[in-house]
Amino acid sequence: MVEMASGEAMATWLPIIWIGLLGAAVALYVVLDGFDLGIGILFPFSPEEQDRDVMMNSVAPFWDGNETWLILGGGGLFVAFPMAYGIIMSGFYLPVIIMLLALVFRGVAFEYRWVSKPHHRWWDIAFAGGSITAAFMQGIILGGLLHGLPVKDGHFSGGMLDWLQPFPIFVGLATVAGYALLGTTWLIMRTEGEVAAEAREQAPKLLLAVLAAMTIVSLWTPLSEPRIWDRWFTLPNLFYLAPIPILTALAAFTVWRGLANHHDNAPFFGTVALFLLGFAGLAISTLPYVVPPTITIWDAAAAPSSQLFMLIGTVALLPVILGYTAFVYWTFRGKVKPGEGYH
Repeated sequence: MVEMASGEAMATWLPIIWIGLLGAAVALYVVLDGFDLGIGILFPFSPEEQDRDVMMNSVAPFWDGNETWLILGGGGLFVAFPMAYGIIMSGFYLPVIIMLLALVFRGVAFEYRWVSKPHHRWWDIAFAGGSITAAFMQGIILGGLLHGLPVKDGHFSGGMLDWLQPFPIFVGLATVAGYALLGTTWLIMRTEGEVAAEAREQAPKLLLAVLAAMTIVSLWTPLSEPRIWDRWFTLPNLFYLAPIPILTALAAFTVWRGLANHHDNAPFFGTVALFLLGFAGLAISTLPYVVPPTITIWDAAAAPSSQLFMLIGTVALLPVILGYTAFVYWTFRGKVKPGEGYH
């Protein structure tokens, strides 16, 4: 009886622990890789080569390490929730492949741009195009998940192009704008001179675009999905969840005021808070479904023994990854000036 109770407890709590780890990994990826994808999105709007050099140098020590969290998120989903992994990959096969290819092009461009000078124009195009495409596809996947996937007998039952609908496309465009905002506020914090001045001019417009997109998504999802409406707008949930939009407004005000008062750090950290609050809102809208609207985290979970085995390894490695990340960001702190770099 004790062993049975222990097994039931593990089957209940391990999926919750794993979804928390995966949520943290995705949030870290969105924030950390978001600003360097944002640099690539901003590339076409900075025609001067010297400015582009500064922009790339501001993220050069970090960009490849930031993608560690994408690997952890994808690998963790496969290990802990194999059913969800299979359904999601089947539903978003093309967006995932396009995203990964875009990240490859972007990564190769990052390395080859420096050694190809002065004939590096195509690498600039690859860097910008890869960043924009990867960001757009990530938004497509997010929007498609929020919209919901058709599932029958534990398998994806839709078509290959089901994701090609207005809502996922809108979320894809919103993600590009959001990453661009992260990029501008990062440049304000980490650069000076012409690059920082251009970023400070671009940031308010991007902030307004992001707030408009968040408002539209916040209205679109509950109006189209009754389960999301019930989660947010029925009592007493309405009172419990009211701090989320209030804190989001405060974060947006922090960004706006930081830009207006020419603060260097406040706009970036305010934007990070904006992203994290938006991510929290999406999690509240979907959990406990890992594949909305039918597959919960318990439905999709692997055997408790498999989850526990991989959890031990993940918990052992997480401090190493976090420690390395903190070390790199501390080592390469400070502003990047024209002519300086890490390549």
